Amino acid sequence: MTILKDVSLKPYNTFGIDVKASHFISTENIDDLRNVLSSKEYPNKFILGGGSNMLLTKDINALVIHVNLKGIEILSKEDNQVTIKASAGENWHDFVLWCLQNNFGGLENMSLIPGNVGTAPIQNIGAYGVELKDSFVSCETIHIDNLTTRTFTKEDCNFGYRNSVFKQDLKGQYIITSVTFKLSTTNHNLKTNYGAITNELESLKVSKPTIQDISKAVINIRSSKLPDPKLIGNSGSFFKNPVIKTEHFNKLKENFPEIPSYPASEKLVKVPAGWLIEKAGFKGKTFNNYGVHKNQALVLVNYGGANGNDILNLSKLIQNTIQKLFGINLEAEVNII
Repeated sequence: MTILKDVSLKPYNTFGIDVKASHFISTENIDDLRNVLSSKEYPNKFILGGGSNMLLTKDINALVIHVNLKGIEILSKEDNQVTIKASAGENWHDFVLWCLQNNFGGLENMSLIPGNVGTAPIQNIGAYGVELKDSFVSCETIHIDNLTTRTFTKEDCNFGYRNSVFKQDLKGQYIITSVTFKLSTTNHNLKTNYGAITNELESLKVSKPTIQDISKAVINIRSSKLPDPKLIGNSGSFFKNPVIKTEHFNKLKENFPEIPSYPASEKLVKVPAGWLIEKAGFKGKTFNNYGVHKNQALVLVNYGGANGNDILNLSKLIQNTIQKLFGINLEAEVNII
């Protein structure tokens, strides 16, 4: 177990921001994780997972603990269900592909989402009409300060839209070490009518889709819209889709009759943030070595060499503009560090 000094975090965050950790360690098993958490030599600790949902704006003057736990285990199989436990350090998309190879359904709509399994519940990740909470059973955790273990059920996690108890009341208190899912094995519940999935399946000439077909359609759609973080630094969707009152939406529709929406409840409507940003003229706009992606206005990008504050200031400019134009408060989905 080696603790390194002055380590660049550029390879550990999908934005590719080059900030330094004063100290750094990658933990590959629970014992190492416990030992380093209990170390009194480094009172300040910063937990790092897949680095896919953060914007680093400064050097980290702390011991950065990279949670790199691996392993996938089938816990039980019965009727049309399988229960699977995946370790926190497993790459999310690789885990989804593993499930598909075994014909386990439920995660296919969330193919190609960047990040690791352990950080997925924090954000309650989701895409194309499906959220992590739909197949979530529980997660195992370690308390950062007292090292006690606790298993959180779905109810304990208090999941919301891109939200959980780990982003609210318990923020920064627990490390998720594994996540347990319940997936289908035969009678899969296919979700094909959100976004462009139906059209993509038609273009693939698929009339009776499997979970593998849906995954392929989602991968095609995401690849056409979202830049690969290995090529262009980004964190996927930077903003949440805002949820507004129906009366507010109806007023906006008078000035913007083409504004799209999805029902959120009887009195609330979800509006695509990407549409708002594009309408405001930001789609494809570049500022030196950073900007807004040309194919998806929700994605802020680092073309190489930008710092976190450049992108943070751009996000604030977008938020202020959307507020003035539409009276809507855009909330960042990405964690600003």
